[in-house]
Amino acid sequence: MTKILLAVFIMAIVTYIPRALPITAMTRKIESPFIKSFLYYIPYAVLAAMTFPAILSATSSTYFSIIGLVVGVCLAYRGQGLFKVAMGTVLTVYLCEMLFPGL
Repeated sequence: MTKILLAVFIMAIVTYIPRALPITAMTRKIESPFIKSFLYYIPYAVLAAMTFPAILSATSSTYFSIIGLVVGVCLAYRGQGLFKVAMGTVLTVYLCEMLFPGL
């Protein structure tokens, strides 16, 4: 039990350091446009990297996943909100699975 608690404590410290270090080390405002744009797009890149594999394996067929992905990208590209994109994608995959159950 002590080894488990020690491991949890060490993991907590290791994950806390990268979160607390930028707050304590950065004392002035970031002026570089490159770094600003890099930091601006990090959340989107991480979200895409986390959800993309799940998108392709969440349905009964990879083909339906790809169709849903294309519909979602098209809706987002046309400026639709997150709710409309999500519902359009879910509805598309649902209809594909209902119309072509064996595929």
